[in-house]
Amino acid sequence: MPPRILVVDDDPHIRRLIIAALKRDGYAFLQAANGQEALDAMRAEHPDVVVLDLMMPVVSGWDVLRQRMQDMQLSRIPVILVSANRDPEIVEAIDRGICAFLPKPFDIDVLASLVRTCITVSDRDRHRDPNAGDRDEERL
Repeated sequence: MPPRILVVDDDPHIRRLIIAALKRDGYAFLQAANGQEALDAMRAEHPDVVVLDLMMPVVSGWDVLRQRMQDMQLSRIPVILVSANRDPEIVEAIDRGICAFLPKPFDIDVLASLVRTCITVSDRDRHRDPNAGDRDEERL
């Protein structure tokens, strides 16, 4: 089964652009027009990567990130922030475990590269022994 990418943006044209550009890499896609739809899809579908806009109606991308960090299953899903917002809180979001930040307007080839990188990191984390960190800590 190909990796599944959840594309979250309130602008349907942006969603279509991202999907069209990434389709060449053979991914399957889910879409959400706001943060609530994104959270619902993350819980139900467990995508391999989420491409998330920050400024959206209903539930913002910031709220998605906050809820993601409070849920062990959601916190394991890599997120790439894509936003025109140059808010200083972006640094905080990076510190809280997002995979990458890409400012709008963005180069689609850079986004494709980030998606591949985040999938690789996600795959590596899924196959890592969950107790390995505990054993490493015990040796210290």
